Amino acid sequence: MTAAEAIMTAATAALQALEGVGVYDGAPLRASFPYAVVDAGAETDWSHKNGVGRELRIAVTLRDGGERPTRLRRLMGEAEAALAAVAEMAGWHLVTLRHVRSRLVREGRGAEPRGWMGVIEFRARMLALDTV
Repeated sequence: MTAAEAIMTAATAALQALEGVGVYDGAPLRASFPYAVVDAGAETDWSHKNGVGRELRIAVTLRDGGERPTRLRRLMGEAEAALAAVAEMAGWHLVTLRHVRSRLVREGRGAEPRGWMGVIEFRARMLALDTV
């Protein structure tokens, strides 16, 4: 399993603990609010002399409807806490998982906005277990 697959699987599993939130590893065609999408972005080499390592960016996008983003703010905090609890995963040791940035914005324009979107980005540094 690649580092990206391992961290996405672990993050998706951790986010399942968010009550009432659908969790997807890719943009769903149809989903009801609130829901979360996990995506692994840029991946760079983080190897050392004797082993394989990867540094990845992980983005968790949460979407919700409503007049105000109160519930989405709470869900963003819960999502960050859930990911902080991730430890081991298939074939990889998670060395660090750091919050890089987050943002909450209104989606849609005009008289009928569609809801709210919150994005939390993390930097994960991982080592392959056979080289730890």
